[in-house]
Amino acid sequence: MTIVYKTCSASHMLKIYNYKNDSRMQHRHNVAGDSAMDVDGGESQDQEAEQDPFLKFVDYAKSELLLLEDDLNGDVSGPGWTWIVSRILKTCSSYSSGVTPAILLSELSQTWCEQRRVVRAPKKRLELIKQMKKNHRRTKLPNTVTIDSIYEKQFLPLNSVLEAVIIDAFMLPGTNIHMLTLGDYWSSNVIDLYLHRRFYNLANQQSGILKKGREVFLTGCYLRTAAEDSGNPRLLPTEYLVIVLDENQDDDVMLLGAQFYSDYFSSISPDDVNKGASYSLYARIESIESVEIQKKFKRNEMLQGKRITLVDDDRVTFKFFLWGEQIILANLFRVGSMLALDKPYIEHDTEISEELYLEYGSDTQLYLVPCIQQEEQVCVTLTQNRHQSSRSLSLHNPSQSVSLPCDSQGTIDFSNYPFRSFVVDLRNKMTSISLYGVVTDIIKEENNTQTVFSLKIADASGVIWAKLHFASFWSLGRLSLSHTVFISGLSCTMSKQKRLEVSWFENGIGASFINLSCLPALINSPCLHQLSQLSDISNQANYTQVCRIWLDPMEYYDLSTRFSHSLCGHSVNEVSSGFEECSFCHINDVEKVCTFHLKITLADESTKLLAWCTGQTAMDLLQISPEEFCILPEDEQIMYPSSLENEKFMVALVNCKQGSHGTHDLLPNDSTSWEITRAYKCE
Repeated sequence: MTIVYKTCSASHMLKIYNYKNDSRMQHRHNVAGDSAMDVDGGESQDQEAEQDPFLKFVDYAKSELLLLEDDLNGDVSGPGWTWIVSRILKTCSSYSSGVTPAILLSELSQTWCEQRRVVRAPKKRLELIKQMKKNHRRTKLPNTVTIDSIYEKQFLPLNSVLEAVIIDAFMLPGTNIHMLTLGDYWSSNVIDLYLHRRFYNLANQQSGILKKGREVFLTGCYLRTAAEDSGNPRLLPTEYLVIVLDENQDDDVMLLGAQFYSDYFSSISPDDVNKGASYSLYARIESIESVEIQKKFKRNEMLQGKRITLVDDDRVTFKFFLWGEQIILANLFRVGSMLALDKPYIEHDTEISEELYLEYGSDTQLYLVPCIQQEEQVCVTLTQNRHQSSRSLSLHNPSQSVSLPCDSQGTIDFSNYPFRSFVVDLRNKMTSISLYGVVTDIIKEENNTQTVFSLKIADASGVIWAKLHFASFWSLGRLSLSHTVFISGLSCTMSKQKRLEVSWFENGIGASFINLSCLPALINSPCLHQLSQLSDISNQANYTQVCRIWLDPMEYYDLSTRFSHSLCGHSVNEVSSGFEECSFCHINDVEKVCTFHLKITLADESTKLLAWCTGQTAMDLLQISPEEFCILPEDEQIMYPSSLENEKFMVALVNCKQGSHGTHDLLPNDSTSWEITRAYKCE
């Protein structure tokens, strides 16, 4: 570390930094031994909602969307809290230079109206769809799109899911090309699909199963848009099609009994497999997980896949793997559904599994009996009612419970939960949970073959540890203590020790992680923050605070250059073995970049404050890169602070030691408690 310039007055330092922790507690506990959840009094939740400008805007946006629902059709359910926050943050990421209330409300209302238009199917449906709709009790799969939306947008993402009904099956005149005309339960339009040749044997007009009235799930579709006078758009062939069966239909029961009930996982013989034997298997989907495997013959290539755990009637477990482009096929599956596999490819590769496992081969046909998700009444706790005391509740007075989907294992899906979830609300068998809070500790789990970090998150109701599972390396950019985060896609389970465990998987459905404290749009958007004077910012506030300041390097200025890990932004240190190790990820041989570590005095009309920063924020304040600074002559480096005097900035500040007890290797080892997480120069 090279100290470039430093000046300090002891008396002024006392004025600049007068916050001390009143209590010191042992900071670093073993995660397994620490309490999973600590709950505070509920009264502070009201104060949090009143103080945090971001939460205020979320509440305001929800009330405006509820008014829009009233104007449209009297439906007062409105979008869920998680949906609103996710859309706001997505818009902020797109508009890094800042957003206005008009931009955010326009984006929210437009997206919500489009989504509601998809949910509210037009009244005019084809007669076949009307008849089948009476028995349709399934909830939509994630990524499901409607045929109406395809026509409207003239675009179809490759990972989209179509839950369709065959309206007609025919061959193009003069060819052997099979076509399916598809409809769905939510659209007034139909669309034609060129059937992939691997399904031609199932489309025989006399004995084929792909005929009028049959339900199918498909994904991986490309859209052939229509030319000006060439008719309607069509779907190009996809090999990722699953045939839906109904155990209440006699024909489907006969098909399952004749083709799939005789083979079991325990009956698979490796010798018979080697001789070319094929099997038809029927089992329940127990889990769907992302996997990444490095093949020995491709040392520099990681193989991405999905591991689907199946359990048959004999309670024998088997693995079904999808690789590469096949992984989008998992979009059609849901845990609890029954999967019938005709002629799966059977493999044994010790790099992937110690036992035999199944793959989706060129001759494989898949049939699905979807699980019917049950609805469970979930009581809205007093936490929610008290917290939702804004105009949105005073206008509509919603009921004390909401219906949420529940799978066959009793796990409740909270992705559409209308209210904000707090730490105190977390229970066993909850999934798709979101939390908004402050990071109070981060620990890398060293004795784990996967990349797992334990994150301690605090909100107004309490604190809880969450395990973050990454596909490979840490991928969330720089994160430090007291940063405000929004994390969605969390799941809750109960351990064998009867402790609540909260987990998050990077590639999980609905998984997202946003660090609001480092979000560029935060300080550029007045509607998302409240401008404060330095004398008014609170040591106890658990949200990022924004101030307009000027720099006073003559009071205190301390600059050093160091190397940081390019992925996480934390410092790289030399360890005893001679290797360099990231202080955050604790991995060796990392890709490093040169960066600043700056401590400087901030000032406004009310007072002065000592704060620190690193990385891009330090470069924004210094208005020079570390490489450019290091090539300056020594005398120019010494004089450089004088060029910063009275430069005006907008800064985002967090109290990095608030909630942190004792020392921590992610924090400065002195008394500097305020971190500058973002900064931009004011003209």
